[in-house]
Amino acid sequence: MEELINKLLQFGSLNPQQIELIKQHASELHVKKGDYFHEAGKIAKQVGFLTNGAIRLCYYGKGGEDFTRYFMVEGSFIVDLDSFYNEIPSSVYTEAVTDCSLIVFEKEDFQHLAGTIIAWNEIFTKIATQALSFKASASSVMLTQDATERYEAFLKRWPGLANRISLSSLASYLGITQSSLSRIRKNI
Repeated sequence: MEELINKLLQFGSLNPQQIELIKQHASELHVKKGDYFHEAGKIAKQVGFLTNGAIRLCYYGKGGEDFTRYFMVEGSFIVDLDSFYNEIPSSVYTEAVTDCSLIVFEKEDFQHLAGTIIAWNEIFTKIATQALSFKASASSVMLTQDATERYEAFLKRWPGLANRISLSSLASYLGITQSSLSRIRKNI
């Protein structure tokens, strides 16, 4: 729980009573490797804070092939904002690529905190802005670099993650085949 509080305090001030209230409205959740935190086609009803593990945002093509859009690691908030706020079905899956531990807020609890803690919405606006900036930066790398450069950028952005996830997930994220990824890894 302390990791969550420390993360929130990076984006705004909270007094001891507010911190206690946050702790009262949060719960722990464990998601096993291969299971989903959110599923496409369902409405996201939780905001998660990843304390251990890695999650990928992915979707599936018409032929059943999967595409990895992004990875989330420890210290990340996980939610499909559009689905959560607008109560529409999510378009992506958030799949645990390792066993994961999260601190979660059910929607009702999150809304209660937003109505009770004055700085709550401002804190989450700052968190969302930072996350969107980080994702935009990652997307520009994917569009402007060759496969080797994308892999090297991945290693810098998420140190150690390549050793924790499957080659197929990593290759999917990089937009290359597993055999191409194996060749790149061998040459680096």
